Amino acid sequence: MLRNPVLFPDFIFYLTKTGKEFRKACDYVHTVAEEIIEKGEKHWINSLEIRNEVDTFLFEGHDTTTSSMCWTLYSISQHPKWQTKIQEEIDHLLKAKKSSEIESEDLPKLESLTLCIKEGMRLHCPVGFISRVTTKEMVIDGVTIPANTTLALQIYNLHHNDTVWENPHEFMPERFLPENSADRDSYAFIPFSAGPRNCIGRHFAMNEQKVVLARLLQKFTFQPDPDCLVKKKIGVVMRAENGIKLLAHPRS
Repeated sequence: MLRNPVLFPDFIFYLTKTGKEFRKACDYVHTVAEEIIEKGEKHWINSLEIRNEVDTFLFEGHDTTTSSMCWTLYSISQHPKWQTKIQEEIDHLLKAKKSSEIESEDLPKLESLTLCIKEGMRLHCPVGFISRVTTKEMVIDGVTIPANTTLALQIYNLHHNDTVWENPHEFMPERFLPENSADRDSYAFIPFSAGPRNCIGRHFAMNEQKVVLARLLQKFTFQPDPDCLVKKKIGVVMRAENGIKLLAHPRS
């Protein structure tokens, strides 16, 4: 649809079969969000803005965090050194608290896992690009961009730019250690976008990934399935063309 300029106007797109299905799905999503809002604070006055934020939490983070966790676990399974390091970190954490539950106060202590999640989001880039509309005329590198221009920001290209990242196609979680990232430009790594329009659910997404991956790695050791060729399929959300298959071995 993005490549067919005839369908750019909404009134034409919504006349097509795909457009009708899309509108029906959107109406359902908005209904769910509005029901949540109605159960919340009655003093919310900007209902459209609140609904948009609820939509983001409910649905935008569903596919993206799933993609991020799958690709990160895939890379961890390819690097036994990091997998062992994470598992030892989890074991030490849980042994110290004499509990099998991972709680919110434990998440900052999962340092190796955090490094791997960040590197997974850089290397595999769950969201490969984002769009922004300029609110005023601006000049970038001598090029004048008019107001109301839609810009596509290529996050995947940024995260694999060898002028920004050393060995950009290698899985190197250590690049996110404080001593290795202190001098890095704050806009070099933007899996959740950046600035005033960054992802409202970024902290929730990171915590969700830490909990799920920690629980999996607490119980299993993973290996890539040698019979499964994993190939990226770039879209709105990064997917694997034929899926990602891993061999899970229960830990003793």
